[in-house]
Amino acid sequence: MSLFGSDKLKGKRIAIVATDGFEQVELTKPKKFLEDEGADVDVISLKSGSIKGWDQTDWGDKVDVDKTIDEVSVADYDALVLPGGQINPDKLRIEPAVVSFASEFMRSGKVVAAICHGPWTLIETGLVHGKTMTSWPSLKTDLKNAGAHWVDEEVVVDKGLITSRKPDDIPAFNKKIVEEMLEGQHAPRS
Repeated sequence: MSLFGSDKLKGKRIAIVATDGFEQVELTKPKKFLEDEGADVDVISLKSGSIKGWDQTDWGDKVDVDKTIDEVSVADYDALVLPGGQINPDKLRIEPAVVSFASEFMRSGKVVAAICHGPWTLIETGLVHGKTMTSWPSLKTDLKNAGAHWVDEEVVVDKGLITSRKPDDIPAFNKKIVEEMLEGQHAPRS
């Protein structure tokens, strides 16, 4: 717990799945916020070592990877966070292990949170049909074509599925993750 945090999420484990090209603040700010609330947060990627962020218009900082996707199980985590950026989710959505991990999370009723382009990975699960979601505006048609009801709002919650549009929405996004985790598990979304 930090000086400004709490222990609200003490004992909770959160998986952030990302790869090179993640929008830097969409990983680093939720990670810090959730850790400050007492959660244990793992950065999970396709490879070990580190991944490089994208900072608005150019490459950003590296972030250490805690585990690779083949080392984790949904049973080990209470929530999944998918940061955006154009490059990151476009790479993740073609990785069968990542899509399988996200699918299992969607079916579990556990909290799933995706921001910006992050919902691209969720579209690949085939489980967004009938869900109310938001995203970066360029994903509007993709989400509609997948059967989701797209809305232009700062943060949207549909039975533990949390989505936001852009970096400016991060404070509301973070707050909703904590709120939904404190509510407990939701009914499966399949």
